[in-house]
Amino acid sequence: MQVVFLNTFEKPGGEDGPAREAQLSICEQNGVWSVIWTDADGPGEGGQSTWYEGGSWEEMMTAFRHGIAVQMGEGFSPLIDGMLEERRSVNAGTAQYAMIQCYGEIYGNAELFNALRDWRRAKAASIKKSAYLVATNRMLWMISAYVPLQPEELMQIPGWGEAKQAAYGADVLAITGAFERETSFPLDWVADKLDPKVYTKWVFKQKENKYKTQLDRQQEKRDLLRAIAEGKSIEELQAEIELPRRDLMERLEKLDLDGYDLEPLIEKELASMPASEQQLVWDALQSMGDRYLRPVLHQVYGEDAEQSKGKAVDLLYDRLRLIRLRYRRSGGNRVS
Repeated sequence: MQVVFLNTFEKPGGEDGPAREAQLSICEQNGVWSVIWTDADGPGEGGQSTWYEGGSWEEMMTAFRHGIAVQMGEGFSPLIDGMLEERRSVNAGTAQYAMIQCYGEIYGNAELFNALRDWRRAKAASIKKSAYLVATNRMLWMISAYVPLQPEELMQIPGWGEAKQAAYGADVLAITGAFERETSFPLDWVADKLDPKVYTKWVFKQKENKYKTQLDRQQEKRDLLRAIAEGKSIEELQAEIELPRRDLMERLEKLDLDGYDLEPLIEKELASMPASEQQLVWDALQSMGDRYLRPVLHQVYGEDAEQSKGKAVDLLYDRLRLIRLRYRRSGGNRVS
């Protein structure tokens, strides 16, 4: 086994005790990558734990970075730093933005947050939007921590721009107006108030969550490809992967874009759709473009298709997506 990367980590000892030392290595043997963490005081045989073992460089690097974020969040510092550096440089403005988010999540007012969340749920339902498009949980926590009472104060919450102010500002201020606050605007005091150790731990937790999401997505991709190779239908895929139908179709589109062969799945799903109907969809894609599917649906099935077809319209959209995969793969230049 060849060691291609090795780094040493240290964690300060408590009560002036000796520092705790660990090593992180990336090894390769016959095309198989391994990420190994060795900590004499940690769990595992000889204090050794394997974060990743497999043939994917991308998955190996994600597991590598996720593990580093976890350990650095626990207080370990690497001898060679920079393993989690983002391509985009972190300037003073970016750091201030992150500190405001951190303070908001740590010191948010739970009662105000719940009131804002109830408002968001009702608002999203009334305008038929996803709740996170109205406001994310992080934004609601920040509002609950800083309690803006004036429009110009609300505008200082990171991510709350002119569009949200115009659409929801009055509603939010009506809720915050019923609560008292102990802090003030502008928020330039946050950097001095926030404990550096708390902030550092929070930063690494964000990185940990980011890489954990990537790891979960990679596992999901493996499960999806395996199920497709086994000849499972979209209904069976949805039950196994436990994704909303629309999200599953988006994952399939991404796999097709990445070059994976989905034709057996497409053939199976379209087997009950008459060839003449498929040709109408193909012709509509050629004449109307493939960016939006609603105009294609209307041209093939009529302007009132979404009302008259009821729940069956979801199946129609699935079929349109699958035919669009074929259409895009061919460049739209041949008859289906």
